[in-house]
Amino acid sequence: MTKRTIIFLLLLNSAAFAQQKAVTALSQPEHTATKTMLQSAGIKMTLLECEEAFRKNNLSLLAQQYDISQAEADVIQAKIWELPQLEVAVNGYDPQNKKAFHVGASKDASISQLLYLGGKKRNEVEFARSNVALSKLQFSQLLASLRAQLRTTFYSLYFEQHKLADINIQLDYLNSLLTAYKEEGKKGNVSLRDQVRLQTMAIDLTNEKTSATNTIIGMQQQLRVLLSNQEDVLPNLSDTEADRELAIKPTMGIDKVFDLALENNADYQFALKTAESSQLFTKWQKSLNTPDINLGIEYSQNGGTFHNELNLKAAIPLPLWKQNKGNIIKAKYAEEEAKKNIEVQRQLLESQIRSNYQSWENQYNQYFSITADDLHNIAVVYDGVFSNFRKGNISLVEFTDFMDSYRISILKLYDMKKEIILNAEQLNYLAQTPIFNSSHVN
Repeated sequence: MTKRTIIFLLLLNSAAFAQQKAVTALSQPEHTATKTMLQSAGIKMTLLECEEAFRKNNLSLLAQQYDISQAEADVIQAKIWELPQLEVAVNGYDPQNKKAFHVGASKDASISQLLYLGGKKRNEVEFARSNVALSKLQFSQLLASLRAQLRTTFYSLYFEQHKLADINIQLDYLNSLLTAYKEEGKKGNVSLRDQVRLQTMAIDLTNEKTSATNTIIGMQQQLRVLLSNQEDVLPNLSDTEADRELAIKPTMGIDKVFDLALENNADYQFALKTAESSQLFTKWQKSLNTPDINLGIEYSQNGGTFHNELNLKAAIPLPLWKQNKGNIIKAKYAEEEAKKNIEVQRQLLESQIRSNYQSWENQYNQYFSITADDLHNIAVVYDGVFSNFRKGNISLVEFTDFMDSYRISILKLYDMKKEIILNAEQLNYLAQTPIFNSSHVN
């Protein structure tokens, strides 16, 4: 391929390069090309607006609130005693006088009430109340989990859209260059090998574009479900705001984060409350071994020793064996299991916090070890490579190799930024306390 042909091809693609050059200005907060590529159908929402819509509209949260109401109804039910029992007996047939329903001379009636002994009713109410607390903690668990999912999806979508915008810019430029090469190839001015090399790069970029597009579609679907909204959500987050989020550091050390997590993490609190509820359940089951007494008063017109007599009556089961022994044993095992789960949850929480803290720290240090001068130098070298390619000082192989490395580096920078924010969000979720003083935490 002649130098004249190379210059012709590059002049043909100068407009596309103008867009690509904008991508190299990494130190600038925003660039017009990327903003243009991000425009698509949907509604623009800030993260705080998304959280507000999530709390109002999320169907899973609304449904979970009914579980709390059901648990509160169980408390009401546990307080209710058995109804008094009324018994009436009248004559059906008088064989002496040969009369049916000879009621006048034979009437008996009694009323009785079951009285709970051993504190079983009190224990049942206390256990029911503990289930209300568990239901509220389950709601807190769901709220924290879905909120964390919303925030991580919002930030992930923002970075994926920027990746897609840069891929589109590079792909448009490469396809334009490939079209020019094909035209020159028909004239015999360029080799088929060069065309195939460009075609391979275009295929790789198209593959990455498809992957990024599918990822964005999946994230949009998650946001629609979380917000109960049928429209796609476009993150209303400027590059300046995103860079400010990146630079935020934790306001405390890892040990303090762990202490706060033990106080606030809904999963750990649920494990503690489950153990407490298990103890109350065991106490209730033990009290069921105490027999209840049935007390009453009875009237008999002529059926007793005396005429029109009133009798007091009592009935109680004989406690010859423990009738609830099996359920007590089962309750004790459940209590021991709940105690073990506290330690399991504690270890899991500590492990997750340390892992996410270290991941955040590693990503943060790695990204911010790249200075503004480094990013400027990348842009300068890119311009130099392109200029030398236009002048015919470097070959297509050298140019495409550099372009490929540059593309990979730019996309990795986006991934590094995303991982910093996602690890920070995960730490906030685990501690369920703002560990980072973010402007997007309420």
